[in-house]
Amino acid sequence: MRILMLGWEFPPFIAGGLGTACNGLVRALDRLDQEVLFVLPREADGNVTDKVRIVGPNVERKSAPTPSSPAAESQPEAQAEQTPGSAPAPEQQAGTDGFKNATFFSVPAGRSSPYKAFAPEEPGSLEAIGSEQTPGSGGAAPSAIPAGVTPRQYKALAAAGVAPSPESYDGRSGDHYGGDMIGDSARYARFVTTIAECEDFDVIHAHDWMTYAAGVAASAISGKPLVAHVHSTEFDRSGESVNQQIYNLERLGMHAADRIIAVSKLTQSICVRRYGVDPSKIEVVYNGIDDDRMQPSQAQNIASTDKIVLFLGRITMQKGPEYFVRAAKRVLEKYDDVKFVVAGAGDMAVRMIEEAAHLGIGHKVLFTGFLRGKDVDRIFQMADCYVMPSVSEPFGIAPLEAMKNDVPVIISKQSGVSEVLTHALKVDFWDVDEMANKIVAVLRYPPLSQTLRQHGPMELRGLTWDGAAKRTADVYQAVREMELV
Repeated sequence: MRILMLGWEFPPFIAGGLGTACNGLVRALDRLDQEVLFVLPREADGNVTDKVRIVGPNVERKSAPTPSSPAAESQPEAQAEQTPGSAPAPEQQAGTDGFKNATFFSVPAGRSSPYKAFAPEEPGSLEAIGSEQTPGSGGAAPSAIPAGVTPRQYKALAAAGVAPSPESYDGRSGDHYGGDMIGDSARYARFVTTIAECEDFDVIHAHDWMTYAAGVAASAISGKPLVAHVHSTEFDRSGESVNQQIYNLERLGMHAADRIIAVSKLTQSICVRRYGVDPSKIEVVYNGIDDDRMQPSQAQNIASTDKIVLFLGRITMQKGPEYFVRAAKRVLEKYDDVKFVVAGAGDMAVRMIEEAAHLGIGHKVLFTGFLRGKDVDRIFQMADCYVMPSVSEPFGIAPLEAMKNDVPVIISKQSGVSEVLTHALKVDFWDVDEMANKIVAVLRYPPLSQTLRQHGPMELRGLTWDGAAKRTADVYQAVREMELV
């Protein structure tokens, strides 16, 4: 089966758990011999290296023979400008080697993370590019179709609420990229329709709200079934202070999808209660973890007389960093030989530094900034306890990473991963006293810590990306059978 997969992050362009999840799932689908065409938005600057060729409407690209062509290595590449309505040649991205059946497209977008703030009034927003209709409203009359957009593309984009206006649309211009996430997702949708009109595929798989408009448009133009993968919702990210535009896009994607994949029963419940989705169209597929990654060597240990308690994640409201800092204060009232490490970045970082100072524990709380790659492995190797105090966590991959590194974990009951882990201590995110008690118990009582270390990794054997890929492939097959009925 051939899958057109739409995702906002993929290594090395990664800002959080979404990129990790896409990487794990695509690699596992590749091992199942599922053919994946992955469309990744990133800034298109035209640079070409041995493994990276950035392709977008605003870039002159080089057309090369396919790897299977006998002339692939012997013929010089010829310069060719992309014409409206033609799909870009598949481009291999850095970090995407090692695949048998996956092809990667790169299209221009100004941001790689869905979590940064945006200003709707800035150039590049939906308001600025003339898409004032609500999702699914149908858009303007055919006479308003801008140059460079085919009628079929325009109709599909209008169905997704992101139809371009003639006076503002330039299929080759990237000047507006970076203004805001919603504008970037609209431009991404417009380019995806070009790919959908020219490529052959059986199923469309869209990851999170940034790609839902693209998924709806691709389904409209191709007639192929759409699977919407819900990794997080606006209620997880923003609580009750939701951004209405993002909510509308999420609701559009969920209702337009033929089938929805939710990363947990918690997320499934939110889709039903908050978005009015029929529960019968939702499949719960838990995230996994790769069990074949290189473990940090013992030589990477950093000697310390202090115990290390780790928070690793975005420093945002959703992740509950303030509860971690307040629990740290309680712990230090009982146990002095401990340091708390906050590894991550986010809009609450400065506030958390100030909070630690205000509580008089600034010298005990270390802020590392955003970590990636081997630095993540290294910090897990140092930790004596990992805490995930999330306010609302659709799943939560970091506790699995901690357990794989033999680190005892304490997780919020308000998380999807708490549904599947037994050998983890669980606490309500708001109960900082109980959180502190559990941290002290892990640090002070070796039998408890040892039990969690021994049994935790055994649970991971049932939580693999291969298992998630098999369930996802079953969803693909189900929507294909619905299409054929």
